[in-house]
Amino acid sequence: MNVIPNDSEAASNSGYLASRPQVWFAFAMTFALMFFDFIDRQVIVSLFPHIKSEWHLSDKQLGSLVSVVSIVVGAGGLPVALVADRMGRVKSIVVMAVTWSLATISCMFTANFSQLFMARAVVGLGETGYGSVGVALISTLFPKSLRSAALGAFYAAPSLGSVLGVVLGGMIAARWGWKAAFGVVGVPGLVLALFYLLVRDYKTVALTPDSNPESQPLGETLKRIFGALARTRTLLWVCAGASAQLITVSAMWSWLPSYLNRFHGMTPEAAGKAAAVVVLVGAFSCTLWGFVVGRLTRRNPRNKLPALSVLCLVTSVIFVAAFGGTYTAAIQFKLIVLGGFFMNCTVGVVAGVAMDVVHPGVRSTGAAVLSLFQNVFGLAVGPVLAGALSDRWGLQHALTFIPLCSVLAAGFFVVAMRSYDIDAAKISDVQLDAAPALADTVGTGTAA
Repeated sequence: MNVIPNDSEAASNSGYLASRPQVWFAFAMTFALMFFDFIDRQVIVSLFPHIKSEWHLSDKQLGSLVSVVSIVVGAGGLPVALVADRMGRVKSIVVMAVTWSLATISCMFTANFSQLFMARAVVGLGETGYGSVGVALISTLFPKSLRSAALGAFYAAPSLGSVLGVVLGGMIAARWGWKAAFGVVGVPGLVLALFYLLVRDYKTVALTPDSNPESQPLGETLKRIFGALARTRTLLWVCAGASAQLITVSAMWSWLPSYLNRFHGMTPEAAGKAAAVVVLVGAFSCTLWGFVVGRLTRRNPRNKLPALSVLCLVTSVIFVAAFGGTYTAAIQFKLIVLGGFFMNCTVGVVAGVAMDVVHPGVRSTGAAVLSLFQNVFGLAVGPVLAGALSDRWGLQHALTFIPLCSVLAAGFFVVAMRSYDIDAAKISDVQLDAAPALADTVGTGTAA
């Protein structure tokens, strides 16, 4: 039985696809899973000093333990999203949450770098497609006027999860050993997966009026999907810009605890807590920038893109100054915190822009394209590139160079602005409807 009352009339009057309680319940559950997703993903960064000491790893190897998750997530995102767009988003999310949670728990039983690397790859396998499918669900259930704000709030979950992951990792390692951290953080995702069965999905719509997404041959379906995405030039440029900015973000998330440990003499636990402050500021600003940019560009949504360009340039200037200059520890940390306030500016907004221009029938797949770029060319690149540069030049010089990627991001967003209006107009008249919660269909024996 669905515990959330249906109110389709209220939904139609407000622009929500289902009733407000149902939509906000879906948001809360999707946010919670993303939160624990990134706890599981980022808990390892505060464990770097312990792992390096015990297994004698290079910085490049340590960075690869973070990057492998993003690589697998990016590589597998498209197949999972294709399945989700055809078979249902809620079912896909439940399976993914169970998989990544069990894989995280398995990390505590590893005995060497190779085993931990493979276990982390399976964590990525479980997380594959989650972000893109979650984005498609939230962006479709909410009114378009709230899309950037809702996605900005949703994308605060990775930062908040990273904060708690970094803090918990250091605290648990100090008391029970670093391997115990994986066991502690892996359990909540299993519980949340069960509650996710109550979330409302939306009915899959055809790309064209004469196509049936369920009976159409796979080859023809893929041709229509990728043809539609390839013609959406805004999506491709936004993917490039988002990826470049995330190189900066992921490098800071992964290496700031180690930087504070090495250059400011902090213990791993204290360095993790200090780095968590920067990530927490980023979590707050992610929601703030999603709201502010969305609010300021309501009359002309295309202006989201030059706004992002300016914010990326500010990010680069602050971080280059922070790591490239000579300051006291206190002043440098304040500059790093300021950079953290700007660095997450793109996350929610770019997802909203992508959903503005992608056909609702392939939004999971469109979001997966964005996720592929962000993970493989952004989140995966930052940690391992910074680690490789650190092995060669030293960590401080590496963190001075990496923020220049934000300048590249700014250029990509300016180019994306040119095609936004044309791409958004192509899908302006598509009609949508909500589907029942998966728990209801299971209880009545009907198909979703």
